[in-house]
Parts: sequence; C-alpha cells; structure tokens
Amino acid sequence: MTSDARPPEPADAEKPEGQVVELPAASRAADIAIDELELIYAFIYARVGNRADAEDLTQQVALKAIPRLRQGAPASAIRGYLFATARSVLGGFWSTRLGLSESELHDDLAMAPPPAPHSEESVERVRRVLDSLSDNYRRVLELRFLHGYSLKEVAVEMRSTVGAVKVMQLRALRAAAKVRLDG
Repeated sequence: MTSDARPPEPADAEKPEGQVVELPAASRAADIAIDELELIYAFIYARVGNRADAEDLTQQVALKAIPRLRQGAPASAIRGYLFATARSVLGGFWSTRLGLSESELHDDLAMAPPPAPHSEESVERVRRVLDSLSDNYRRVLELRFLHGYSLKEVAVEMRSTVGAVKVMQLRALRAAAKVRLDG
C-alpha cells in the first residue's frame, strides 16, 4: 500500500478556469499621476541630462507622490503636486551631488518657463539674458538647453570635466536668474 502525500485536488467546480479575476481598480488620481509621469521624466531629464538618473529620480517622485494623492483632486492639482515633488527630489539629488544645501538650489530648480516657447518676445528675452552672461556661462547654457547636448558632450566641447560643467551650469543658471530685463 503506497501512501500519497499530496493533498486531494479540489473539485472541478472550485477551479477558476475560464473565469476573469477582477483586480481592484486603481484610483483615478493614481491613473492621472501615471499619465503625467512622462512629463515629469522630461522635466527631470532636462535638469540632469542623464537617462539613468532621470529614470531613477522619476521613480522616486512616483513612489513619494502617488500614495499621498488626494482622491477626487483635479488633474491640474495632481500635476502641480508631482512637479513640486520632482523639484524636491531634484533638490536632494543636486544637493548630494554638488555638496550644496537644498535652499541654495531651490531658486534654480523653480525657474519659471518663458511665457510661450517660440514667441518673438521669449526669443528676445533669451537673447538678452544670454548676451548679459560671460562667454563660458553663455556657451554652457546654449549647448545644454538650446542645442540639447548632454553634460558629457558639453564637457568634451568645452574641454572640461563633467563635474566642472555641472558646477558651471548651476552658476550660469544663477547668473541668468539675476538678470534684470525690465530696464
């Protein structure tokens, strides 16, 4: 007599074959946030210039922000919260990388975009800001933001190191933020 140690199989009626198992639906706020993560990634990538870092930082934003979203919040509020979280995550990232306090970086990360991407007014404003900067600052900003170069490409072009370019970019952004365009 052989003893089989396997438990008896359930009856055919108990098997969920062919049945659709419904998972709990994701919240509307989480769905909106997930749709917005591409914009968050682009925002972060433009500030770090590195795909791997941008992906990691976007993931951090998602992990921090999505669980805290208020159900029923409008899409604009969710987007705003995601961008605020992204600025916070970027502040921590650059603070660690550059050895600066987050308060020193806050103004650089929160710079408002120009009113319209290609209006004559915005082009003129950019031209005046760039003209007021030193040659090195102007060059690093032109390469990074107008030509889309990576930090590594800028370093090669300017015969410098990536670390030096990061610091120069930060200083150039600070100088650009201080330019007065009203007079």
